[in-house]
Amino acid sequence: MLSPRLLTALRVYWKASRPAGPHLFPSRVPGKVITRESLHKAMVKAAKRVGITKRISPHTLRHSFATHLLDAGTDLRTLQVLRGHASLKSTMAYLHVSTARVQAVASPLDALP
Repeated sequence: MLSPRLLTALRVYWKASRPAGPHLFPSRVPGKVITRESLHKAMVKAAKRVGITKRISPHTLRHSFATHLLDAGTDLRTLQVLRGHASLKSTMAYLHVSTARVQAVASPLDALP
């Protein structure tokens, strides 16, 4: 899934940087893409700059994406497809319940006339 806002931002980035070759995010080595390790280092550096002290990794973004989708009401099966999980068990690991989600649940008693 590609947000129209992200697509616009990527187009702006591409127009400004005009990366050589076929890769949108090339590494410093010609013909290669940025590595997971390079991305991790950049994330840690950015987190430090803004005062985030928790451990962070590229997987943190993947986990946050799933958590925000669940909090927004996305059903588990859709989340499974978006995450590319073969088994629903893998997706269920993201079912930790946020405080906001618990507070948003209405009591069945409130539905009574």
